[in-house]
Parts: sequence; C-alpha cells; structure tokens
Amino acid sequence: MSPSLIANKRSIHLSMPIEINPQPLPDSDYVCAIDIGINTTATCSIVGKDGTVKARKFINPAGDIDRRDQRKQRIARASKLTRKIINQDLPKGFCQGLYRKSKNINKHIAQTVSRQIVEFAEEHQVNVIVFEDLSNWKAKGGKHGSLQKQRFHQWCKDKLVELTIQKFSELGGKVRKVNAKYTSAYAFDGSGKIKRSNKKYSQAIFQNGKRYNADLSASYNIGARYWYAVLTNSKFTRVWAGRSSSQTLRTPVTLSTLWGPSKA
Repeated sequence: MSPSLIANKRSIHLSMPIEINPQPLPDSDYVCAIDIGINTTATCSIVGKDGTVKARKFINPAGDIDRRDQRKQRIARASKLTRKIINQDLPKGFCQGLYRKSKNINKHIAQTVSRQIVEFAEEHQVNVIVFEDLSNWKAKGGKHGSLQKQRFHQWCKDKLVELTIQKFSELGGKVRKVNAKYTSAYAFDGSGKIKRSNKKYSQAIFQNGKRYNADLSASYNIGARYWYAVLTNSKFTRVWAGRSSSQTLRTPVTLSTLWGPSKA
C-alpha cells in the first residue's frame, strides 16, 4: 500500500500501512493467564476450564531491568547533588540523555516480554490471553524519590498489554482482562488469605502452611476468573463467587472454584 513520509519536530520516519486479515484461532479449553509484576515482569500459566494447570513460565529480562535501574540511580544521584549545589529547581533538559535511554530500555523490555508471551500462547495452542485489569492502578508503596517508587513509575504494564494485544490479534487470538482485586491476596487452593515471607517477598505462605510462589498463584486465579465468567455467563469484573444480595463478603474466585466441591 502507499507509504507516507512523516516529519515532525522530533523525527522523520516512513509509515507503511499493511492490510492483515487474520483467521480466528480455534477454540481451546485452556487460556494463557498472565500476572504482571514488579519483581517478575510476567508470570504465565496455561489454565484449563476444569482448573487444570498445564504449563508455567516466568519471563523476567533481568539484564535489561538492571540497565534501566542503573540509569535511574544515576539520575537520582545527579539530581541530589545538583539541588545541593545550585539550591534551586533543576534546569530544563536535566539528564535528558539518561531519561531517553531509560525510556528506550523500557520499550525494549515491553517488546521482548510481549513477544515471549505470544510465543508461549502459540506453543500451547490457546486462543485467549488473560491479563488483570491494571488500568486504574496506582502505586501506594515506596517513599517519594526512592528506587522502589521509581520502579513503579517505570513499570511498563500498559505498554506490555498494548503490544501483546497487537501481536496476538495479528495471529487471530483474543486478549481479555479480569478484575485484579485479590488475585495475589488469596491462595489458589481456596485456603484463604496468604501471608508474604519476610525473607522473600515473592514467596506466599498459605493458611494451611504451604509455601508457594505468589505471582504463580495469582496467575492461576486470573485464569480461573476468566473461566468462571465464561461458564457462569457473568462479567469479567466479577470477584465474588456468591450471588446473594446481602453484603456478606465471600471468598473471591480462585482456581479452586473451578475444581468443584470434590476437589476443593
């Protein structure tokens, strides 16, 4: 199709539109559930409608994350030293090169992780990838100016979902979102709320004493919420399994919800 040369104040690039007519992927009894995190970029699991987990995968480009965080640390040190010397606001264009490199590394992380997610879904022949809906999420932890706060600010969750939708839709697949509330707070086996290990935050301690990866448990629950919404013909934002009109809180939908009374 006809390409266009696009020029603006920042760059000049060639836009070449193409037409893609993807064929819908065949239906599957499994979905690829993704938990997006800070410590582990993406935790993937293949979850069946009967609660069976067929495969798991951790995607975490640690080298790229370290390079990005190092540049943020350099910016923080330079900012602290500059404010101390000039005793006023930072000048326009401060550390512009480091900000640009950090932003480009983040884009590269999103591209790499989204490609691996789609490849994992292709490998197991699923037609749906499920994410937790983090569109209105806001960071509560971390002090102002701390490295943890910067990592939350640099979290490329939205870009990762956007690129995954673009890549998977070209193959004929679908991407869905479910309510993110309590996916990480409750154990996948239905034993109730979890506690985080003091020595290793990524490790969850269930009420029955079992220790398990918290992100992996969350990915199971994300897949279960999708299947629960499909099987009960309800909305994807549904959290609670109970249908009573009372205000009594019930256990949120977890993987054990799909097992039934005999297996839960």
